[in-house]
Amino acid sequence: MVETGLESRVESAFDRLADEGEERLDRSWAALVSTGLMGGVDVVFGVLALLLVLHETGNHLLAGLAFGVGFVALLLADSELFTEGFLVPVTALAAKRARARQLVRLWAVTLAANIAGGWCMAWLVAHAFPSLHATAVEAARVYATSAYGARSICLGLLAGAAITLMTRMQHGTESDPAKLVAAVAGAFVLAGASLFHSILDSLLCFVALTGGRAPFGYGDWAHWFVLTVVTNMAGGLGLVTLLRLVRSKEKVQAERSRAEAPGNGD
Repeated sequence: MVETGLESRVESAFDRLADEGEERLDRSWAALVSTGLMGGVDVVFGVLALLLVLHETGNHLLAGLAFGVGFVALLLADSELFTEGFLVPVTALAAKRARARQLVRLWAVTLAANIAGGWCMAWLVAHAFPSLHATAVEAARVYATSAYGARSICLGLLAGAAITLMTRMQHGTESDPAKLVAAVAGAFVLAGASLFHSILDSLLCFVALTGGRAPFGYGDWAHWFVLTVVTNMAGGLGLVTLLRLVRSKEKVQAERSRAEAPGNGD
């Protein structure tokens, strides 16, 4: 009975992931761009909360909790981060409900829109709260001046795995309070542990760069950003998404067989 209940929950979660993934991949260009821009805009409020708490307390763990504001906003406002696009759309692709080019389009547009929207909001934060500039510089220095190496790779892998696990937890329940808990928990792990997250930490860098002099430049940020995007994808896809699909192997095969059945093809 326990196993039956467990399998039922796994199948229900898979169905929710595939349904949402299909819907997200089938959106228009305008919808993708606007949702990505909103994701960059919304998460900056979490960055602002993080900087305020860090400025007042100097405590990274408390600041990580404060950053939960950003992920709660993403959840309730239906906006989207690039790093949230691993488990859900890939599940739809595995179930043959979408094409690979749709996935590439989602990733590229969301990443670019997150950065564009986030940069604009970071500029506003930097100029609205100049007293936070020194705090932003100190917080962003960890990322922008990081050298390529085993530690940087591991921090990027962990960040990709953490946010993808958060996505899986949110889709594993229909309880709104449980989804909010997952959002706050994911934010705490990412920001409190200073994991290398391509969007969150880029926004910290942008606040530092647009607010005044900083001991690093956009070239330093870009150098860090490229590695972090790659490792976030590897962590999210390899450490979480792939294992979840293996766990739902029978369901994936059933979905693919249904899609390939005569009369169901394109």
